[in-house]
Amino acid sequence: MTKQLETQNSAVQEVSAWAAQLQKLGERIAPRFARLEARQRALAYLKGLLAPIERKNSWQLAEQAGEQDPYAFQHLLGRAQWEAEQLRDDLREYVTEHLAEQPGVLVVDETGFLKQGQKSVGVQRQYSGTAGRIENCQIGVFLIYASSKGTAFIDRELYLPKAWVDDAEQRRQTSVPEEIKFQTKIQLARTMLARAIEAEVPFEWVTADAVYGGDYQFRKFLKSQGKSYVLAVTAQQRLWLEGEQQRVDDIATCLPPAVWRRLSAGSGSKGERLYDWAYMTYSHIDGSEWQKGLLIRRSISNPDEYAYYLVHARAQTQAEEIVRIAGLRWNIEQCFKTAKEEIGLDQYEVRSWHGWYRHITLSLLAHAFLAVLRSQAIEEKKGEPLRSNSLSEFKNKRGLCYL
Repeated sequence: MTKQLETQNSAVQEVSAWAAQLQKLGERIAPRFARLEARQRALAYLKGLLAPIERKNSWQLAEQAGEQDPYAFQHLLGRAQWEAEQLRDDLREYVTEHLAEQPGVLVVDETGFLKQGQKSVGVQRQYSGTAGRIENCQIGVFLIYASSKGTAFIDRELYLPKAWVDDAEQRRQTSVPEEIKFQTKIQLARTMLARAIEAEVPFEWVTADAVYGGDYQFRKFLKSQGKSYVLAVTAQQRLWLEGEQQRVDDIATCLPPAVWRRLSAGSGSKGERLYDWAYMTYSHIDGSEWQKGLLIRRSISNPDEYAYYLVHARAQTQAEEIVRIAGLRWNIEQCFKTAKEEIGLDQYEVRSWHGWYRHITLSLLAHAFLAVLRSQAIEEKKGEPLRSNSLSEFKNKRGLCYL
């Protein structure tokens, strides 16, 4: 009984310490809100996003906070005076302060937000990787920071389709700023990466899927900034080898057995993610300082299944490190999963441009708070692995629902 009581007391102390940290985070972002009421509502909104309620819309968040109606939270997202861009800067600084290390990795990806009707800003029938098909949805492009300490979002942009950009009435109804012009998802990613570089976020690598890896201007931008990358490309990608252009899938089928190595792309929910890998360099840039390479992944269970990556790295970079970076792209999928299931990233009911950015940024801040707490818990255990491997498990098993 004594041991059980000690365990309970320890858990209470732990949750109290976490509650104090959340309060401190609220104080950190307080200067972004002109009025005291907005500061209090923002902290209450964060608490609601972390709470174990079924839906994270304004009605249920209000009920969680003891409010009679959702007006206060709707006001926070809609009419209150504050800038989501300033809060985004706080998010980025908070994440880098707690999770940054060299060599840090930035991961780019997009996700869909399924919607009914045509009133929400940026919504139209378009392909959503979330659904795996064309759906009525919004698309957001996101940037995460990944290190051995943890993984969290640091930036986000809403993709505004060309039809929306050209429709003055839709823009007016959803308060799209006049200065917003059409940008592709790739251009939005470049914008976020440029912000991270300007803010001196400590990172060496960028990884992304074939939507971004297949774009020459995207790769050129990263090279111009002196950043390494491991970017997925399709099987149709062509490289200049031996004086002619060759498809990467043709290159893969001609490689001798000796070049393949079985390596882990990192741990997953079912253990190490093992694949067979081949890495070849095909040119050097600026003498011996940089190398270009092609990384090929082959499934163990299905040897006819390949994935391809273009690599730009410092000349002495080993294949094991390049494989590790390629495997980190999986982290953003886990971040999306946790943010949607646990933090209510996709459970908003706002239609306006600024409403979307406000809810999304507050959600990403709540997600970052979880990531920081988990990092601290690991540090306290001096590197011992936690029983909960994901942020979702960490949140639900460690009493965070009682914050």
